[in-house]
Amino acid sequence: MYHRWLDRWDERRAQRGEEGKKTTAFILDADRAFPGEKNVESIREFCALADQAGADSTFFDEPEGDDAGFERQGEWLRFPSDIRTDVVENNVVWAKITDSGCFDQVLVIFHHWNASSWNRQIANFFSKRGITVVEIAMPYHFQRSRPGSQHADYMLSANLGQTIQSFRQAVLDGRKLSRWLKREGYRDISVLGMSLGSWVAGLIAAHDTAVSRASLFLTAGSLADMVWTGRATRAIRASLEPKIDLADLQRAWGPLNLENYAHRLARPDLPLNVVLARRDKVVLPQLSARFLQKLKDSGARPGVLELNCGHYSLAIPPYILLAGLSLKRFLSSADKSARRG
Repeated sequence: MYHRWLDRWDERRAQRGEEGKKTTAFILDADRAFPGEKNVESIREFCALADQAGADSTFFDEPEGDDAGFERQGEWLRFPSDIRTDVVENNVVWAKITDSGCFDQVLVIFHHWNASSWNRQIANFFSKRGITVVEIAMPYHFQRSRPGSQHADYMLSANLGQTIQSFRQAVLDGRKLSRWLKREGYRDISVLGMSLGSWVAGLIAAHDTAVSRASLFLTAGSLADMVWTGRATRAIRASLEPKIDLADLQRAWGPLNLENYAHRLARPDLPLNVVLARRDKVVLPQLSARFLQKLKDSGARPGVLELNCGHYSLAIPPYILLAGLSLKRFLSSADKSARRG
């Protein structure tokens, strides 16, 4: 009885999340994903470029240049993104810092898609326990939102190239923030990604050895499969399906598939923590299970907490408390390891 109520609660929450979402045009826009590739006119050509990018170990590396332009005022940090887009607001990265007063540990949080509020509870909880929390605005979120938009439709959409550009921008922004934190004196940098933010956090952890541990909430490997099957992305699938099949979408968004970087996430010095929802209709459990198996096959031994709730109901007690305690133990183990070292 309780779980039927929980499923209905998740469905009502999903329906509210559909407000403002609509089908949009299917666009390749290869030049956004792969700068300089202006004359791509077919899905086959786009997929070939995506295959090359996925095999390119430097695709998520930072462009050459300095790290100037960081400005901190109180709890707010802002700095220029290394990727320039048509939306001026999106070209400045914002982050909210909840300072713990010490430099041993910092947790960088990447929120879920269309997040509309900073997570004060998590930030305050960990900052009081000696862990500084930095919440970073992903592209087209918070202060970076596109004027007039009702949700972050440029972050994830039926525009294949723009979606890749947005995720690549998010990764480069996160890596740039990581370098700043190191220069400020923070020793141990952890990342936490929630739902869509887990793809960004996972990509950063896979490509940036400055990240010492990663916690992924409500995650899977294939972004294409998540969009194709998920409750929150029906409008995007409706735009995609007449123009592209799932197999080609998997190739087109291959550079964003965490399964393709499982060997990087399995590096011995990167502990992983994963929190999943068994009743998830947004990131289907079978997609998460496939990703976990890929990690294990690559030699990773992630700590996994599976809760009998849905995607959205993870945010309500007791599930959010259990997830929070799991994260606390995970981060506390880092502190103990550092003291032993």
